[in-house]
Amino acid sequence: MLNLAFHLLLRRRTALRNQHLLFHNNLAKHRLLSLLLLSPQTQQISQYVRTTSSPSLSIWRRKKEIGKEGLIVAKELKRLQSNPVRLDRFIKSHVSRLLKSDLVSVLAEFQRQDQVFLCMKLYNVVRKEIWYRPDMFFYRDMLMMLARNKNVDEVRHVWEDLKREEVLFDQHTFGDIVRAFLDSGLPSEAMEIYDEMRRSPDPPLSLPFRVILKGLIPYPELRERVKDDFLELFPGMIVYDPPEDLFDDQELIKESEDD
Repeated sequence: MLNLAFHLLLRRRTALRNQHLLFHNNLAKHRLLSLLLLSPQTQQISQYVRTTSSPSLSIWRRKKEIGKEGLIVAKELKRLQSNPVRLDRFIKSHVSRLLKSDLVSVLAEFQRQDQVFLCMKLYNVVRKEIWYRPDMFFYRDMLMMLARNKNVDEVRHVWEDLKREEVLFDQHTFGDIVRAFLDSGLPSEAMEIYDEMRRSPDPPLSLPFRVILKGLIPYPELRERVKDDFLELFPGMIVYDPPEDLFDDQELIKESEDD
């Protein structure tokens, strides 16, 4: 009788141990399957979500919503912009007291509205704030707004500040800025920034060059120069040139706009 009880107990312990091993094996298989089903694209999206939700993300890349106080200040700035004395007094007494998020949001809204004068005022305020740090996206947004409005003098002023603060653009940002200047009909300024891009320590990438080449379609001579650089840097790649008559059409459009 005792031997039978011992035999039954031993069988029960063996069964429990087997169930325990089976559970852990199934759990390991499930985790492995989850990793296999997670495609590279999904992994990249997950990484992007983690990055964009990070507290260290640049304030100039975060979603900008104006608070109540920011809306009041923005409205008053637009009302006072024709009165320089009262405007400067209001900036000193109210704008400098705005929360960082509100100040950033008001500047972003004025950039969206192409309020160049007020943007430059807030640009100078931001750069004096104790929390200000030189930022690529801050300067990118300013330059692209100024390009849209063809404000060359302000562009040079902002670019000098950028160089003094040793802000470095990555290749994609360079490409976007050069394209913005080309689309705004500022090829000389665009090529100056392109030259800065070529001198950048950041390794060249093919996509920014393609963005610039597309924007240079109305400027065939400049396009040939950039095309030569592209083929020298990326000898195994192909540049698809537009039909020759497209250059003539672009020239006619440009002449009609000048008239």
